[in-house]
Amino acid sequence: MGEMIKRQVIAKGRYLLLARRGNWEYVERLHARGVVVIAATTDQQELILIEQFRIPLLANVIELPAGLVGDSKEHADEDIIDAAKRELLEETGYEAKHFSPIISGPSSAGLSNEIYTMLHAHGLNKIGAGGGVHDERIAVHCIGLKNVQNWLQQKIAEGKLIDPKILAALFYLLNRGS
Repeated sequence: MGEMIKRQVIAKGRYLLLARRGNWEYVERLHARGVVVIAATTDQQELILIEQFRIPLLANVIELPAGLVGDSKEHADEDIIDAAKRELLEETGYEAKHFSPIISGPSSAGLSNEIYTMLHAHGLNKIGAGGGVHDERIAVHCIGLKNVQNWLQQKIAEGKLIDPKILAALFYLLNRGS
């Protein structure tokens, strides 16, 4: 267990690499040092969620704002906080005064070596429209923390998919200081 097995590259695309170690095939992300996921809350105790169509799933997905760390030449040296600030503003139009760490872990341990870091963003100020960059078409939702679970159930009934990281964020946000 845990012994080092030589990695074989099966295929390499523009953004992803498909690799094999022994009989296990998995994906590595090229040109990024990780992923930042942002649990952003307003002063009115609302959680900022986003909704976007995800091509691999052919469905709209409700998610926390998130993005890659260091995924372009202009952002090659950014740290996790800088990436969180950039992604929060691009996707939601909010800036945050404070970021606090929540947890880091694998996004899909059987599929990828990708690690995400979840941060709590607070002290928010709306300064832009959000909606994403390039061809992203992101809808922004501000949901009262106490109503998020019911709201998510409604979205499931409408056929939307829910990213489970939202539940990890809710667990943290509703239990901090307890």
